[in-house]
Parts: sequence; C-alpha cells; structure tokens
Amino acid sequence: MSILHGMRVFESSAFVALPLAGMQLAQMGAEVIRFDNLGGGLDQYRRPLAPNGESLFWHGLNKGKKSFAVNLKSEIGRELVSDLITSDGDDSGLFITNLRVPGWTDYESLKKKRKDLVMVTLKGDRHGGPEVDYTVNPSIGIPNITGAEGSLEPVANALPAWDCIAGNMVVSSLLAAERDRLRTGKGQNVEFALKDAAAAIVGHLGMIGEATISDEQRGKSGNSLYGAYGQDFECSCGGRVIVIGLTLRQWRGLLKAMDKTDEIKKLEEELNVSLDNEGRRWVHRHEINDIFRPWFAKRKIIEFEKGFNDLGLTWSQFRTMKEAIDEDDDTFADNPMFETQDFDGIGKYMVPRSPVEFSNHLAISPEKPPKLGQHTEEILADIMGLGSGEIGVLFDSGIVSFAK
Repeated sequence: MSILHGMRVFESSAFVALPLAGMQLAQMGAEVIRFDNLGGGLDQYRRPLAPNGESLFWHGLNKGKKSFAVNLKSEIGRELVSDLITSDGDDSGLFITNLRVPGWTDYESLKKKRKDLVMVTLKGDRHGGPEVDYTVNPSIGIPNITGAEGSLEPVANALPAWDCIAGNMVVSSLLAAERDRLRTGKGQNVEFALKDAAAAIVGHLGMIGEATISDEQRGKSGNSLYGAYGQDFECSCGGRVIVIGLTLRQWRGLLKAMDKTDEIKKLEEELNVSLDNEGRRWVHRHEINDIFRPWFAKRKIIEFEKGFNDLGLTWSQFRTMKEAIDEDDDTFADNPMFETQDFDGIGKYMVPRSPVEFSNHLAISPEKPPKLGQHTEEILADIMGLGSGEIGVLFDSGIVSFAK
C-alpha cells in the first residue's frame, strides 16, 4: 500500500507547477483527478511533441492521474465539476488549481458545498496578475547574473526552476493543510504566488541581503561555482567537464588527483593566502584555472574519469540530453527509478517514478498518463453515484466525453 493511499485530490491546472504537483501526489499513491474541457486543456498539445503530434510535455506531467472530460461552458458541466470537488469522503475534499474561476471554482463558492474543503491556489503574482517562470526570472534579476563572465547580455534559464519549486510548495501546502484538517476538522484556503515563491527563495539564499548592503554587486561568472571553487574545462578529446572544490575535502581530493598540491602551495605563497578557505578560492579562481587548464587540455576524459571516481571527487561531464541518456547508464538505463514503457503511436522511452523512497512502503511503478476522458464514466458512477442511464444522457447531450 502506498503512503498516500486513499487520498483523493482534484486538479484544475495548466503549465508546469500545478500539473507537477498533482503528478507528485499521484506517484505517492493519491488518486488525482484532473478535469479538462472536452477538447483538452491548455497543455494538450504543448511541446515537446512526439512525431505523431502528441504532447510529451502533457504525457510527462500527468502520469498516474485520472481524466474527467467535461463541457466547461455548460452550466450542467460546471455543476458536475463543483460537485466532484466537494464530494463526500474523509480523504477527499482536496483541490489544487492555478485556474481558479470566481463564482465557480473559488474557495468561497466551493465552501458552501463542503465546509471542510482544503483548496490550494497558485497565482501568478500576489495581486492575481499573470506570471510564468519566464517572466518571473528576469523580474528578480537572475538573467543578469547568468551567462559568460564579462557579457552584458541577460540569459534566461531553459529550466523552469521557479515552477518546479512552486509545484513542490503546492504539495507541501496541501499536505500541511490536510494534516491540520485531521487535527481540527476544519478546511481552509491556501494561496501563494509564483513570483512570491521566487522572491522568497532568493531571499533565503542571501541574495536580497547581498544586493542591499554590499558595495560590490554580483555579476556573471560563467560556469564558475559562485563563492567557492568550481570550474569547467575542455579536454583533449573535445569533451568538457566541471570539477568542484566547494568543501575542503573536495578541494584537496582534486589537488591529489591532478598532482597539483605543490603548484597550489606555490600560488598560495605568491598570493599570501590559504586556498583551503573556500572564499579565497573564489576570489582567486582565475589563477587556479590557469594552473588546472593545461592539465585537462592534455588529457582525454577516459584517461582520468576512473581515477576521479575512485577518489570520490565531485565532477561531471557536459553532455547533450541525448548523450546523457545514451551514455550515462547509472543515471538512466540502470537506474531502478526508470521503467521503459511503450506508448501507442509514440514508441518506447524511459519514464521515471517518484525519486522519493519510503522505508515502510514499496515504490510505485510509474503509471501512464490517461487518455482525455478515460475515467469519465468511472468517476460519474463511483464518485457521483450516477446510473448508466444518467451517464448516457450526459454523454449524448455533449456534457461529458469518454476516451476514444
């Protein structure tokens, strides 16, 4: 039995954060039911796409969920949705969304049907305005400290990091509020904004304090690890690696592996500093790089990777996504987190389960995403208690649809 077995969560979502949150709950064993319009939601055809045009994005973020397809323009359809969200059950009455509609799927409207409803809403900004990861990131200054050292061009992040963080906050907020309901019997409305989540994180990382009280503002540092030592180098084979000397153990291990202890001691004497101090390694990273760069330039990665690994160094090789999947078996092919699945009309590829392992519960194999409307009939019958005749009327009148 999974750790969230019996929990039923309803989801109305689009983009990254909310679908990710629902999927994480599903991969921990919750029954997650998302409802979409008859033609599919906003993400139904979002890139990346399979050759047949199906969205791999949608496939990836909706694993293990159930799909309820309903005409959201219909009054009857909207009533069905609100009745589902507020349906009976001690482990139900849980709703997550970033598509809240006033007068319908807002907390005050839904609470009239179920007083102990727990609802988590992710907004763009705290005023209710629209924001996505790609607007939040530049607004808080991250692109201006990203990119090649000396460059004046801002660089946006290809990974929607704030969305991923916010998705996890949705999960933790829902579970916290549900725990409170178990203790008090009371539901509650939980809200936060994507932009606030990002602003909070940069504050937690000391970046607000740095920008406020420091005379010297942080600039771009390329692939250097800010504040300590970490740097990328090109090797004679044409490959590129990054090595990390954040902790003293990592730093000394790196020097041992490269036989650079004596050269670094000489540099310390010239600079009159100890590079055992991580902050000093950051300040003098360029001088360190000048010592390390020729070493890597003369060697192929295959010549030193075993030695680096035997010493337990913290390092990595730069790869494309395709190269990583084909070459890094430990992360992908040999990793029990992944399971190769065959998708009709798409083909086979590896799919991850949750990376989290609970000692008292077996890991749940990754389940495929649903077809649009795949569970409509089941949901109407099992949760709403409708008979086959009533369900048939809803289908024939275009209120709901089933998977084709």
